Amino acid sequence: METTNIPDDLTPVIDFHGHLCPGLLIGYRAAKAAQGRLAGPRAEDEELVCVVENDSCSVDAVQFMTGCTFGKGNLIWRDHGKQVFTWLRRPDGAGVRLAYIGDLNRERLPDPAADRAARVERLLTAPDQELFEIGEPQTGLPAEARIHKTLACDRCGEGVMETRTIKDQGQTYCLPCASTLGLKVEPKIC
Repeated sequence: METTNIPDDLTPVIDFHGHLCPGLLIGYRAAKAAQGRLAGPRAEDEELVCVVENDSCSVDAVQFMTGCTFGKGNLIWRDHGKQVFTWLRRPDGAGVRLAYIGDLNRERLPDPAADRAARVERLLTAPDQELFEIGEPQTGLPAEARIHKTLACDRCGEGVMETRTIKDQGQTYCLPCASTLGLKVEPKIC
């Protein structure tokens, strides 16, 4: 996909993700908007937390640009299927929620299937207010990441975080083994 107006700070995001696509641009624009409103540096640890409500390409831009990652425990995924991003700053509790509305503005946004290049251009140039509903967080600041004890599954022998085990008749099972054994595996609310 050819586009001539790639901002300098977008190039490494594209390199990280592997290609330029509308989903990546949604995350890029959300991260830029959040950084502008929270006026803080990229997270080195957990001082900035992002709650994402999808697992799309957009999340790669969020991770790269803001330093919120699963590994540090400051990127939290809620499987809601929405292009919604909430950033919260631990030191002072400041935050912002951005809900992507660009696809809802069909009269302004080209049909994604009809003209991908025009959609990319729109995502690069539209004002934040035309792409996102911007508001206050609808969630509180999550607890800081914790390191949990590792237990061995009594069926497969693999190590598993204690909080992700099922106990049954004195045995400890990882979630996949518990499921295979027909034990009730309650989904974790994320």
